Amino acid sequence: MEEQNEHVNIGREEKCRKYGEIMSEKNVFDEFLQIKPLFKRDKDVFGPSYIPCKLLHREKQIEQIASILVTALRGGKPSNILIFGKTGTGKTAVMNYIGQELEKITGKDFVKVHIIYMNCEVVDTHYGVLANIGNNFITDWDARIPFTGWPTEKVYKQLTDAIDKKGGICIIVLDEIDKLVYKTGDDVLYHLTKVNEDLKNAKVSVVGISNDLRFTEYLDPRVQARLGEEKMVFPPYNAEQLQDILKQRAELAFEEGALEPSVIPLCAALAAQEYGDARRALDLLRVSAELAERDRSPKVTEIHVHKAKNKIELDCVTEVVRTLPQQSKLMLLGIIIETESGNGVLTTGEVYEIYKQLCKKTRMSVLTQRRITDLISELDMLGIINARIIYKGRGGRTREIQLSVPPVETRRVLEEDEMLHDVLDYKPTTRQDTLT
Repeated sequence: MEEQNEHVNIGREEKCRKYGEIMSEKNVFDEFLQIKPLFKRDKDVFGPSYIPCKLLHREKQIEQIASILVTALRGGKPSNILIFGKTGTGKTAVMNYIGQELEKITGKDFVKVHIIYMNCEVVDTHYGVLANIGNNFITDWDARIPFTGWPTEKVYKQLTDAIDKKGGICIIVLDEIDKLVYKTGDDVLYHLTKVNEDLKNAKVSVVGISNDLRFTEYLDPRVQARLGEEKMVFPPYNAEQLQDILKQRAELAFEEGALEPSVIPLCAALAAQEYGDARRALDLLRVSAELAERDRSPKVTEIHVHKAKNKIELDCVTEVVRTLPQQSKLMLLGIIIETESGNGVLTTGEVYEIYKQLCKKTRMSVLTQRRITDLISELDMLGIINARIIYKGRGGRTREIQLSVPPVETRRVLEEDEMLHDVLDYKPTTRQDTLT
């Protein structure tokens, strides 16, 4: 590898001499390497995969789940559990922590307990969930369940045979379980909650994690009764609790004196005020430190925290816009075009008019105005637009629609979609233009 890099450098020097250029002796990274880093170790301590030795302010929830799952160590089937809570309230971290604690003692003086964790935002099909669980118990590569192609009944049979062969207790943790239900229904949960009827040497329990309390309304009553044997709700963290969590990670991550005293309280207050989200608070502190390093500041200050807040919010908007359906993107582009033309406040009818023009230009099917009204409500809920209902007496009611995100940055994200390339510079046709 070193020889290869040397050849590359020689090639660059020869080309520079050939064209009469003087190659700089200074490396592009030299200037940045001279900056004293604020981080004393890897930034992984701020990541969602890092589980500290002690999970602060979740002792009660850990004890409650442990008291349910201890049955597994004695050879019994623990109750199925449904865990609810907003994003960043420690649901996944607690289950990973408990999984690590189980692994320390399982199989020694107690019954062997297998923990399988699955994120249903990644594995979101009936077939995929069953195949992934089954393959956790199949060591022979040739006998593994393929990614696709088998009938569901065959996958289920292979899964039950593999679990029975291993024996013991299997705890299946389905994170973001609501995503699975909304996409494929409750068939997979029906299989998993009745699998014990088809097992002889093993037992299975399911732990579902969700931030949507309503998803159980979509379950068959039988599945709902089996799955929700135990229910728990994780409350959001308050500012004081978030401060403790940030201090714990800051001691691991930063050099001494790298933070101004007011930085951690500010990060905790901002996260608690809007979300009560530990993940949000950790991201805010991490990004603040990264921005301070780029500014070559010896310390992280409140200014860096406010800059980080704006940056994170913009990144969130970018990701939401990027993953919108095509019709929503087209409608949002129409609102941006009208806003850039000087129409800061639009009605539902005006939005629908520009949307129809863009559909005609892109040859996309036109949705009804009622459906577009639903899409407007969705964008309003996501915080991309502000849609305020205005009552006009006998004239009924309409909505005043305004952008809630920066139009330039939002347009830049929409430009990534090839389907919209033909209408990015579109000039709207008004009713007056049509008459003339």
